[in-house]
Amino acid sequence: MASSDRSTLDATTCCIVPSIANVSTNQSAGVTCPRCGVRGKRVDTQTIKAMLALSLAVIRPVEYRFCRTVQCPIVYFSNDGCQTVTERDLRERVYQKHPDDDAVFVCYCFRHTLGAIRAELRVSGVSTTVECINASIVAGQCACAIRNPQGNCCLGNVAAAVKRLAEEMKQAQVEMESLTIGQEERDDQST
Repeated sequence: MASSDRSTLDATTCCIVPSIANVSTNQSAGVTCPRCGVRGKRVDTQTIKAMLALSLAVIRPVEYRFCRTVQCPIVYFSNDGCQTVTERDLRERVYQKHPDDDAVFVCYCFRHTLGAIRAELRVSGVSTTVECINASIVAGQCACAIRNPQGNCCLGNVAAAVKRLAEEMKQAQVEMESLTIGQEERDDQST
């Protein structure tokens, strides 16, 4: 059967495979990603529906899992092994696939990026991102279960990102001070 003919139910297969290039079939079923072999986290279908930039007709009545592996192109896969979804099929880029990209959201509800966190750290030396998100959660404005590609709260990711960025900036400052002191010492020796 040609790939363009696979958009209808085939009684000989367990799958309805849409006729798009980025959704592929795989015969191995289970809770591990069919590409990288890492155990995927169960994600609600509502999350996938919110994230897809495709017709929702591609969603099947099966359980889906989220693949967090940075190097793996698969974001979601079905437990029955019949369907995978890559980042090209989604409305947003996925933080777990680009943990060092300043333009990618680390918080999808309130649109915080690594770049914004980094800029705040540069200017003030601290980040208020976690506090802002917590205040918004208390105000009932959070929708991580739907808006975050991993299907749950982003606070763990955000707190870890803030800590990592603060440490990177501190290390860069120490290295810069070391270079400055070394240069001053060389300048003193040459005079």
